[in-house]
Amino acid sequence: MQLFRYKEDRLPTFLITALFLADMLVYFYAQNVWYVIAWMLFALAPKACICSWNHHHQHLPTFIQAFPNRLLEIIYALHTGITTNAWVLHHVLGHHVNYLDQNKDESGWKRKDGSVMNVFEYTMTIAATGYVRAYEVGKRYQRYQSLFFSMSTVTALILAVLLYLNWLNALIVFLIPMLAGYVITCWHTYYHHAGLDTDDHHEASYNIMHKWYNRFTGNLGYHTAHHMKMGLHWSRLPEYHAQIADKIPKQYFVEPCIPFKWLPGE
Repeated sequence: MQLFRYKEDRLPTFLITALFLADMLVYFYAQNVWYVIAWMLFALAPKACICSWNHHHQHLPTFIQAFPNRLLEIIYALHTGITTNAWVLHHVLGHHVNYLDQNKDESGWKRKDGSVMNVFEYTMTIAATGYVRAYEVGKRYQRYQSLFFSMSTVTALILAVLLYLNWLNALIVFLIPMLAGYVITCWHTYYHHAGLDTDDHHEASYNIMHKWYNRFTGNLGYHTAHHMKMGLHWSRLPEYHAQIADKIPKQYFVEPCIPFKWLPGE
């Protein structure tokens, strides 16, 4: 029986699951709080990248069957703070539909007076409203809304049990990284579209061609291609990008954020 929709998902899914199992080992067996903090700091960078893979999964589920998708989504939620269908509602059915209209965009970067938010203001706004906006979009998509509610409840119960059994390790290993991952996700989306006020899809996204950025984020840098074919699997984005690259003005190709900008891009 085939498990994965695309074989390219096998390695990232294995690594993401392995990191979760390492979290559990630290949670259950680490007695020295400084070891736990050291693990948290070490794991923050890969968990920040995992936010991108959660994004890909909520566009196109990793597995063919529902049950392994739900299990993977619990792992994603405990890494990134974004539960099942939260990103589907806020991002796929919200932002992707409305990103050319700043009066409707769930990830809107404009203030009410039409000026561009700074990155801090944007990050805090999207973080504060993210789940509320997901809920609002979900009113139109009850099938996704019900799963959003049920799986968010399951995730909250798991986190509650972890906090009950060992509140300090749960706080450091899970809760703080979940909050950090959620805020980092909001922060990172600012650099995808902020300031690009246009009706042309080819001029509405910034693109990053940096090799290591795209390897660690699952080709998130091919952002114009992603918006023009949001259901396309992440592994197929470079091929589609090659078909439309000549239509994207050069100023929409930018450098990646730190630390990727410090790494060789070729």
